[in-house]
Amino acid sequence: MKPKIIAGGNFSDHCGTVSYVNDFSFNGIERFYIISNSDAHPVRAWQGHKLDSKNFYCLSGSFRIHYVKIDDWEQPSKDLTIETVTLLASESKMLHIPAGYANAIESLESHSKLLSFSTLPLHNVSDDDVRYEANYWKLNE
Repeated sequence: MKPKIIAGGNFSDHCGTVSYVNDFSFNGIERFYIISNSDAHPVRAWQGHKLDSKNFYCLSGSFRIHYVKIDDWEQPSKDLTIETVTLLASESKMLHIPAGYANAIESLESHSKLLSFSTLPLHNVSDDDVRYEANYWKLNE
C-alpha cells in the first residue's frame, strides 16, 4: 500500500461550516493525537513505523508532511526519495501513510494543529517506533 490523500469537503450555510472526510474509515483506529509544533522547532522529524499506519488531518493553520519508504530499518539509505504533501485547514482532506514509512511533520504557520490517528494499540508502540536523527534525510527548505 502507498500513501494517499482521502478527499473531503466543506459545507457552509448561515449556521457556519462543516468540514468532513466521509471516505475515511475509523476501522482499526486505536488512538489519536493533536500535534502543535513550536515556532522555535517547526519540524518534528523523523519517526518511522514498521506496523502502525498514520492518518493526518489539519485542524488549523498548515503543515507539510514529508515521508520516505524505509528500505532497511537498521540503516536506511540516505538517498531515499522524500515525498511531501501539504495539508491546509481550509482544505478538508486526510493523508494516509501506511506502515513501512518514516515521516517528518513541518508546521508552516504559528499555532497550527494537526490531528493524527494511529492504528497500533499503545502497548505495541515500543516494538514499532523507530526514530532517526532530524537531519537524517534533508528537507528542501
